Amino acid sequence: MDNRFEDVAGVRGALAEANYLADDGIAGIVYLADRLGKPILVEGPAGTGKTQLAKSVAEMIGARLIRLQCYEGLDESKALYEWNYKKQLLRIQTEGGGSNWDEIEDDLFSEEFLLTRPLLEAIRAEDPVVLLIDEVDRVEVETEALLLEILSEYQVSIPELGTVKARQIPLVFLTSNATRELSEALKRRCLFLYIDYPDLEREREIVLNKVPGIDENLADQVARIVRSIRQLDLKKSPSVSETIDWARTLVLMGIDKVDAQTATETANILLKYRTDIDKAVKEFSEAPDGLDETES
Repeated sequence: MDNRFEDVAGVRGALAEANYLADDGIAGIVYLADRLGKPILVEGPAGTGKTQLAKSVAEMIGARLIRLQCYEGLDESKALYEWNYKKQLLRIQTEGGGSNWDEIEDDLFSEEFLLTRPLLEAIRAEDPVVLLIDEVDRVEVETEALLLEILSEYQVSIPELGTVKARQIPLVFLTSNATRELSEALKRRCLFLYIDYPDLEREREIVLNKVPGIDENLADQVARIVRSIRQLDLKKSPSVSETIDWARTLVLMGIDKVDAQTATETANILLKYRTDIDKAVKEFSEAPDGLDETES
């Protein structure tokens, strides 16, 4: 199939048009995934834009996003396919009288009775698709085996029907918050991308891009304060999405300069654990000259 992207710079520019500010590392992996026909395993802290990357890539190439949200207990019937047992039972009741059982059985396990789930749907799609397997680290190790055939061969084996091969090679993104170690077999099939918290300049650009009405000085101060908070020993550091929520809150409150009192009163937007809020409030109160000199 034709390549989707011309070069790394083109990927980065197209992502920016889809409101995703990527660096060359992110854009480069997306470019290589297309050229090599390999999935991307995106790992990093929660809230750093892993899921949004897949959504933005789908938007920029005009593809349909098919999402499999992983969770503990996810099985084949929810990820790949299952048979429509109620419809099969009705067919048996309708035709079971004098019909040959072999003929009925062949009919029962046909396309008419197949219920496709996200993985099989992505393989069978004729239109362009991006497959997002979100939070893959939430499933059990045994469940990862369901993914291996798709990630390496872009096909699904259905015992009753045979092998269903992809009509096209979809772009595949797997995200992980690294709550457990993924299997070597899964990692071997993927390109690896680690998305960490952005640096100061990039987070400032993200805030300016995502928060309507915010001025550059406030965006700069927000990025600097969040950066200083992440350096504390916290149970959960503020994610990029929480940075954006905080910036939007400040704009709605009509704040154009963050002082210690404002930061203290709105700390619950950034932090979600009482112990983390207490540490941040202490940091705010001890900052020299309010928060004007927050380190970058």
